[in-house]
Amino acid sequence: MTDNNLLPLAVALLIGIPALGSCIGIGLASMKLLEASARQPELMPALQTKFFLAVGVTDGAFIIATGIGLWFATANPFG
Repeated sequence: MTDNNLLPLAVALLIGIPALGSCIGIGLASMKLLEASARQPELMPALQTKFFLAVGVTDGAFIIATGIGLWFATANPFG
């Protein structure tokens, strides 16, 4: 299969789906952080540390997917 007509669609999906998932995940985590800090303000430093660690991992997965998508778009290892 040497037809490259579907490559832009594949790259768009490879970048778009993880971006959507990452945005939703970070939004839900932010919501829970604000909710937890409103209930127990004394735990805010510990919660904030764990929040930034989780957001970094979530955003890292999106950045890796973006890198792979751009690699496919420029190098085209399948063609």
